[in-house]
Amino acid sequence: MKKIFQFSLLLIVLLSLRILTQAQIDSLKLPDSSRHRIAVFIPLYLDSAFDPSLNYRYDKNFPKFINPGLEFYEGLQLAADSLEKKDLQLDIQVYDTRSAKQTIAQTVQSPEFQSTQLILGYVNAAELRDLAASAMKKNIPFINVNFPNDGGITNNQYLIILNSMLKTHCESIYKFIQRNYPTYNIVFLKKKGAQEDRLKNYFTEIEKNTASVPLKSKYVVLDEPVSSTQLLSNLDSTRKNLVVVLSLDENFGKTICAQIAAVNKSYVTKIFGMPTWDAVDFARPEYTDQEIYYTTPFYTNPGDSLVVSIQQYFKNKFYSRPSDMVYRGYETLFRFGQLLGQYGHNLSGSIGEKKYKLFNDFDIQPVFLNKQNLTLDYFENKKLYFIKKVAGNVTAVY
Repeated sequence: MKKIFQFSLLLIVLLSLRILTQAQIDSLKLPDSSRHRIAVFIPLYLDSAFDPSLNYRYDKNFPKFINPGLEFYEGLQLAADSLEKKDLQLDIQVYDTRSAKQTIAQTVQSPEFQSTQLILGYVNAAELRDLAASAMKKNIPFINVNFPNDGGITNNQYLIILNSMLKTHCESIYKFIQRNYPTYNIVFLKKKGAQEDRLKNYFTEIEKNTASVPLKSKYVVLDEPVSSTQLLSNLDSTRKNLVVVLSLDENFGKTICAQIAAVNKSYVTKIFGMPTWDAVDFARPEYTDQEIYYTTPFYTNPGDSLVVSIQQYFKNKFYSRPSDMVYRGYETLFRFGQLLGQYGHNLSGSIGEKKYKLFNDFDIQPVFLNKQNLTLDYFENKKLYFIKKVAGNVTAVY
C-alpha cells in the first residue's frame, strides 16, 4: 500500500511539473525587470514520461533514471519556499534538458532567456559545454552542480564547478596523509588501465610539486584477479600501513578492502579510496572493523536540524528518504539565490563568498591551468570532506 501511495504522489508531482514548466515558459514572455532571473537546467524526462495527451507511459512503474532530476527539483522547491519567506525577488525558470521540443541551444537563444542572471545546471559533458559557452557570452555565472569535470573548457571565468574534480580529490588525499600519517608504510595500489595511470600521474605530479616533505611511498600494480599473496607482500606486519586505491572501479576497490579486512588484526591498515566509494555498501560482513576513508564535497550531517526536518517531510509525503540530490538542489538555489539577491549583476565578482551556508562549506577558488600566463580558466570548489567508515557506519568526518 505504501509503495502504491508513494508512486501516486510521485506521479502527481511529475504531472504537475509537466504542466508547470510550460506555464512558466509562457509567463516569461513579459518579464518583470525588477526581479532577479535564474535558469535551472535539469534532466526531468517529462516527454519520455508522458505522451502528448499527458498520459503516463510507464503504467505502474517508475523508472530509476527519472529519480535524480525529480529529487533535485524537489530540493529546488524546498529552497524556493525558504527564499520566499525571506522576501527575495527571484524568478526561477526550470528547463527540462531531455525535452523533445526545445534544445539547450534553442533555449539560450529564446527571448525569455535573455534576462537570465544566473544559470544552475545538473548536466552531462555536452550540456556543460553549451551552458558554459552561453554563460560566457552573457557574462553571467553558471553553477555546474553535479559534473566533476571541466569538459576541456578553458578561459571561462563564469564557469563554477561545485562537484570537485578528480585531481582536487588526489591533492586533498595527499595533503591529508602528509599531515596525519607521514610515518606509515604508504602504498599506492592500482591495476592496469588508462584511468589508473591518470590517477597515478596526478599523485606523482603532486609529490613533485609539494612544498612540504614528500611522502615515502611506493606504487604497486596488482594483477587481476587480485591475489592476496601479492597484495599482502606489500604490507608490513610490524608497522602501521596506509593504502591508497588508485582506481574508480568500485569492484577493484571492494576486493582490496575485503582482502585487507580479512587480515586487519595482523596488518593494521587504513584504506583510502576515490569519491566513487560513496556509493559502496561498506556495512557488509567482509569489511568488518576495517577503517575505510574517502573524500566528498557534499556531506549532510544526519544530526542537523534542517536535515532531520527534510527527512521527516519526505517520510510523511512520499514514504521515502531524500537522496543527496534533494539536498544538492536545496543548497544550490538557497545559497546562490541569496548571493544573486544581494549582488545582482555583480554576482560574478562575489561568487566565492562564504555566505548563506546550508549543509556544506564550499571553498570556491580560481583555477589557472597554465601557470605561465595565469589566465583564469574557471572556478572550482576545493573544499572536500574526509569520511571515515567502519562496518559501514560514519565514525568521523574531517
